[in-house]
Amino acid sequence: MDLNALADFALVAIHGGLGKASRASGKSKATLSRRIADLEEQLGVRLIERGARGLKLTEAGEMLMARTEGPMHEVAEAMTAAREGLSAPRGRLRVAAPMLFSQLAMGRICAGFCAAYPEITIELVAEDRVVDLVEEQFDVAIRINPSPDSSLVGRCFARDRLVVVAAPSVPVPDPGAVSAVPGIVFSSFEPTNWILDDGRLVLQPIPRLRLSSFLMIRDAAVAGGGAALLPQSIAWSQLSRGELVQWGTVSGVEAALWVLHTSRRLSSPKVRAFVEFMCDQFPEASLVLKG
Repeated sequence: MDLNALADFALVAIHGGLGKASRASGKSKATLSRRIADLEEQLGVRLIERGARGLKLTEAGEMLMARTEGPMHEVAEAMTAAREGLSAPRGRLRVAAPMLFSQLAMGRICAGFCAAYPEITIELVAEDRVVDLVEEQFDVAIRINPSPDSSLVGRCFARDRLVVVAAPSVPVPDPGAVSAVPGIVFSSFEPTNWILDDGRLVLQPIPRLRLSSFLMIRDAAVAGGGAALLPQSIAWSQLSRGELVQWGTVSGVEAALWVLHTSRRLSSPKVRAFVEFMCDQFPEASLVLKG
């Protein structure tokens, strides 16, 4: 099969007509029409219906488009990678990342990455949802404890732990029996105990403040509002300055942050560079955010 004919068929299908495809590609309408006709003859089926209102894919055309669009994109990327060789990464990089992590860290990280790779521009979208990298045209996504997905590959670049913290003015309960403590919790909090350091300390938080974000919970804890359960990374600066005291670590709970991309055999230079850069930001794989 002629790959050029297949590529031109995809071009016309994506743009919805010979005229638009011609303007987008610089190829003449006659060339595009001839290539599609040749492809239809090779396959023995009609791929496009040519009507008064323009072109419409037949059932066979839709099937061919659905089965070849991904592989054709991979071929194009492979050819681009072969042309670039080991040259500097370049182009636009679209990144999807969780909202809180983006607010705390990604501004600094993106600025550093662009300084290291001046031929790359970054578009980062901060949303707490699982994006479809292919459908929404993202190059990479950062996810926390991602579910297994055979279409994605990547690396874990940092890990975080859940800790209970409070201001120094809040008395630390004695180990032993379950201790009731004033708690700063999420709005959706359901009654449960906080079991720290494999049972050394068991706390029963009595909600005093119900807040809707980790940052508000942290700031309320600094102000002496009670004990709070937080990712250690979010409270790191306040702990190091003595504004908060860590009472213990929740056992068996860990947040792993991954940088993921599609599982094509050949990833682009810009994606490889970004994955390496993210891992270099956390050399000990510990998520310490100093912002």
